[in-house]
Amino acid sequence: MGRSADVPRSVVRADADHTADDSGCTLLHVDMDAFFASVEIRRNPQLRGRPVVVGGGVRGVVAAASYEARRYGIRSAMPMSQAVRLCRDLVVVPPDRAAYAAASAAVMAMLRDVTPLVEPLSLDEAFLDVAGAVRLHGRPVQIAAGLRARVANELGLTCSVGVASTKFVAKLASARCKPDGLLVVPVAGVLDFLHPLPVTVLWGVGARTAEAVHRLGVRTVADLADTPLDTLQRAVGLSTAAHLSDLARGIDERAVEPHDLEKSISAEHTTDVDLVDDAQVRAQLVELSAEVGRRVRARGLAARTVGIKIRFADFSTITRVRTLASWTESTSVIRDTAVDLYRSVGLDRPRIRLVGVKCENFKPAAETPEQLTLDAGAAAADRAAADRVVDAARERFGPGAVQYGTARRS
Repeated sequence: MGRSADVPRSVVRADADHTADDSGCTLLHVDMDAFFASVEIRRNPQLRGRPVVVGGGVRGVVAAASYEARRYGIRSAMPMSQAVRLCRDLVVVPPDRAAYAAASAAVMAMLRDVTPLVEPLSLDEAFLDVAGAVRLHGRPVQIAAGLRARVANELGLTCSVGVASTKFVAKLASARCKPDGLLVVPVAGVLDFLHPLPVTVLWGVGARTAEAVHRLGVRTVADLADTPLDTLQRAVGLSTAAHLSDLARGIDERAVEPHDLEKSISAEHTTDVDLVDDAQVRAQLVELSAEVGRRVRARGLAARTVGIKIRFADFSTITRVRTLASWTESTSVIRDTAVDLYRSVGLDRPRIRLVGVKCENFKPAAETPEQLTLDAGAAAADRAAADRVVDAARERFGPGAVQYGTARRS
C-alpha cells in the first residue's frame, strides 16, 4: 500500500470550484478528517483548537491526531510516549469505539442516500461510484460538494473528497486536498497530477518495494512511468512491475465493490506493564470479548470464527483462531472461546504486552439458524437477553457501568 501521507497538500484550496471539468470522473473517495479526534472534539467543544490525540496508556499508540497535534509531528500509530514528548500541552482522550462506530454509520448512510455503490474501506473512508446518480443529484463535483455540506451540517464533522476517473487517483486527490477540501482531477489532467508525486504514493509500494525502486534511481511516479518494464520486473517481480507501471500511467480498472458485512471486528489493548499472570490475561480477554460482542450485535451480525492475538514483551506475536460449530453473537461464547484459545497455547510464565480478540466470517444474525435443543436453546436465550441488558446499560451509562466477571479456570 502506498503512503497517502506522502501526498503533498494543495496550496490552493479547490473546495469552492464547481466549474472543474469532471466529465467521466464518476468515482469519489470520501475521507473523514482526523475522524476519531474530530468525534471527540464534537462531543467536547472545549477541545477545539487544541492538540488532541485519541489513544492512551504508557505503551499505547496514537489512534488519531487532530491537525493541531500534527503540527508537532504527531501522527497515527506513533507511540504515545513519543507523542507526549513532542507536545507538552497534548490532550489525550481514551478511545470510544461505540461513538466512532455510530458516527461512521451515519456517514455511510448519507453516502448510500446518493448511490448504493459504496465501498467502505474503514470506519472513516469509502469509495462511491456516482455514474448512476448524476441524473438525480447533478454532476460528480456537485454530488461531492453536497455530501461535504451534509456531513458538516448534520454531523458537525468535516471530510475531504477526491473526484476522478479511477479509484486510485480519487484517493490521492482526497489526500491532496486535506483537510476539509474537494479536488477534481480531470481525465485529461491525470498524468500531470500523478507524475510529480513521490513514487511511495503508489499502491503496492511499501518499504521493501520503495527500497528496490530507489536503487533504480526512481524517485517520482514519472520516473517509474519512464522505467522500462523489464528493468522494473527484475527489481520487483513480474506482477508487481505490471501493477505499478499501470498505476504510474493512470490505469486502474478496479470497480467500486459495495459490501455491507465487515470482514473482521476486533479489539485489542496494549498494557502499561507486561502481563505475567494468566489471570491478568484472562481478565483482558473477558473485557475485549465484551467489546467485540457488543459491536457484533450492534451491526446485526453473527460470527462463525473467533480469534485471539498475543504480543509478547519481545514484540513477537502469535494468533489463534477457531471456527465454531454454529453462528454466534453471544459475548459469553466469544469470551469462552477466546479464553480456551489462550489456554491451548500453554504458555509458561508469559510476559505479554498486548492482547486482542476478534470475530470474523460473518452473516446477518437474522439469517442464522436457531438452536432447537430445548435446554441449550433456553440457555442461549438467557445469554442473549443478558447481553442486550449489558449493551443497553453501557450505552446509557458508559462502558464502566457493567463489568463482566473473570472467566473461570477449567
